[in-house]
Amino acid sequence: MKTCLVVDDSSVVRKIARRILEGLEFQVTEAEDGSKALEICQRQLPDAVLLDWNMPVMDGFEFMGHMRRLPGGEQPKVVFCTTENNVAHIAQALSGGANEYIMKPFDKDIIADKFAEVGLIPVGQAMV
Repeated sequence: MKTCLVVDDSSVVRKIARRILEGLEFQVTEAEDGSKALEICQRQLPDAVLLDWNMPVMDGFEFMGHMRRLPGGEQPKVVFCTTENNVAHIAQALSGGANEYIMKPFDKDIIADKFAEVGLIPVGQAMV
């Protein structure tokens, strides 16, 4: 079973994302900020990270930079999931190591489509 780390300071967003990802057959771990997420990644890297940008303690962009420098840190697929929608933020995320970018609010179809695009789930599974 593939693993996904959901990093968001909103417990509601984490709960919704967990429900969607478990429906896509992911084992889900949660973190409420980038610092906690980094601790989790130092123990074991997930296959995927669904990542918020704006969080206390350590934001998503800073976390991603630290994670990418860990041994094997280039492997997890990072999908930013945020309200930051200007082109500069999207470009910064993608050039900084993100694989994809989705806007809040999201639903199952949006997550499934993006996870299929980055190769985390079969394309057909995104259409179920």
